[in-house]
Amino acid sequence: MSVGISTATLFLRLNNEDTLPLFAEWGVKTAEVFLTSFSEYAPSFARKLALRKGSTDVYSVHVLNTQFEPQLYAEHPRVRADAFAWLDKAMRSAHILGAKYYTFHGIARIKRTFRENIPKVAARTEEIIAACARHGVRLAYENVEWAFYNRTGIFRALKEACPSLFGVLDIKQARISGYDYRAYLDEMAGSISHVHLSDADDTGRMCLPGRGSFDFDELFARLRDAGFGGALLIENYGRDYKGFDELKRSYEFVVEKAERYSLA
Repeated sequence: MSVGISTATLFLRLNNEDTLPLFAEWGVKTAEVFLTSFSEYAPSFARKLALRKGSTDVYSVHVLNTQFEPQLYAEHPRVRADAFAWLDKAMRSAHILGAKYYTFHGIARIKRTFRENIPKVAARTEEIIAACARHGVRLAYENVEWAFYNRTGIFRALKEACPSLFGVLDIKQARISGYDYRAYLDEMAGSISHVHLSDADDTGRMCLPGRGSFDFDELFARLRDAGFGGALLIENYGRDYKGFDELKRSYEFVVEKAERYSLA
């Protein structure tokens, strides 16, 4: 069990190769690496990051969803084959970084013609799980308002068909979706690989953990009671704070809170 930060929190402020050394300098134990471009999926880039991450453990990787994830479910065999080739490259990089999990969005709900077919999606998801497992990485579906897992009930249905599937609980995405995070937590309980943390003030504006009014005591108590043993990762947008010192203090806030509930 550990506390960390996603490099997505510094998107457009620092590149991954500069973010990981900063985390190491701060003593951040764990990170999720948000790979944001095709060039960053290359194993050669992963080797560069591995040399620069210092003592920070890379727990999971994330990719820019629309670049190949939806195409993993494509009907056209050539489109699907190309997507799986990119997946293989990204997972080879994840292995080099030592990542245990792949934070996954899957299908993007951008076409009105899209129709849910859980058995069909589950069958393809099993193929994706197997492709990740070849590199020692576990697939973890994240609740995301605009992606396949956009409401409660989806994960439960997929999990029944894909027993080795994990889930990522994202607090901000639950807030955006209009579903209570508690409902997402309940259906993922026992299979939560990691949690994406954020906060919001009384107006609903997103901010760093500890800067808003979100009840972290309740969240951490619920995670403890659910037997959670994964990573707690701050994942905000770069616009949610001004100076890097604010992010460092937020990390320290989460560590202190987590320790109270034996989550760190």
